Amino acid sequence: VLLPKADGSTGAIGATRGSTEVVLDSAYASARHVASGKLQPGTEDAAKVQAEFAEALAGMPPAPSSYTVYFLSGSDDFSEESRAVITTLLEETRNRPFPEVTVIGHTDLVGNDGENDALSLQRAEKVRDMLVTMGIPKDSIRAVGRGSREPLVATARGVDEPRNRRVEVSVR
Repeated sequence: VLLPKADGSTGAIGATRGSTEVVLDSAYASARHVASGKLQPGTEDAAKVQAEFAEALAGMPPAPSSYTVYFLSGSDDFSEESRAVITTLLEETRNRPFPEVTVIGHTDLVGNDGENDALSLQRAEKVRDMLVTMGIPKDSIRAVGRGSREPLVATARGVDEPRNRRVEVSVR
């Protein structure tokens, strides 16, 4: 059974048995192994799925959360609007029993590649260090810098774009 995300959307997955393949690509789409040895596609009732798999569903970890923190030009100082995001990020991470965190730093296209690589990593490490200070084990946080290679907003080299000066954080 393919379960929907919190927003109702789904991905897709293929189920294979012998030469039979069923693609599940909608909420509560299912594939059952039938007596003939093949898979039978179907759709399950959401309430039945909840009842039948209640124990397993209760044991599922919370869905990953994503946050974006923005920085002032040329520094690892947070922008004013990012301070509230930092507070939410720290709370979310603290409330997970065994968080796994990925922190990816980015820069705009001002400066050379070497400077941007160093600054993006410095930004990621600043967020990681804040999480460690809050009690999150350092070995459960992966911090990397991407420099100016993955801009959120495409610009010419040398253009100061605030949305590109960011750290993206995923908490699982």
